[in-house]
Amino acid sequence: MANSALDLPHGYIELFTSLKIRVRDSQVRAQRVVNTQLIELYWHIGREILEQQAQAGWGSGVIRHLAADLRAEFPEMKGFSASNLQYMRAFADAWPGPDPISQQAAGKLPWGHILVLIDKLDDAETRAWYTTAAIENGWSRAVMLNQIMNRTHERVGSEATNFARQLPAGDSELAQQIAKDP
Repeated sequence: MANSALDLPHGYIELFTSLKIRVRDSQVRAQRVVNTQLIELYWHIGREILEQQAQAGWGSGVIRHLAADLRAEFPEMKGFSASNLQYMRAFADAWPGPDPISQQAAGKLPWGHILVLIDKLDDAETRAWYTTAAIENGWSRAVMLNQIMNRTHERVGSEATNFARQLPAGDSELAQQIAKDP
């Protein structure tokens, strides 16, 4: 807060505090909306690649060409490497169905979390458990990876973290991770 010799009117500090909270809450909500849109885009691209591979026999050469074309068309965007397009394909394959990914739990996670789930887990049911747990507990990517490596899903009855009890929703590690994820 700026330091000045001005006498502030009654209620100013309360108003300022209230506005800070509102601005921060809006920033977190905006980050979540942007993240959801990016995840939907990646899932859709992956789904299109899956369909083309099934119908037209697309291989890795076509995906490399598509990656180069997307990077040329959208030079300001990151995420269109051939390997990331392969991850998008794996993403759509891991979470299939006609419903948009935003209506599924995975649509609420940052891309980095989804990559960990794809890389570390082959079983759809186990992936779904970790997806839900990461959202409910606000796990960062590192915490989620640690939970996967410790096979936490096998101890379903025990609580994985105390984030939900101890942290306000806006301060959870998940919200911080979304802000870091391109």
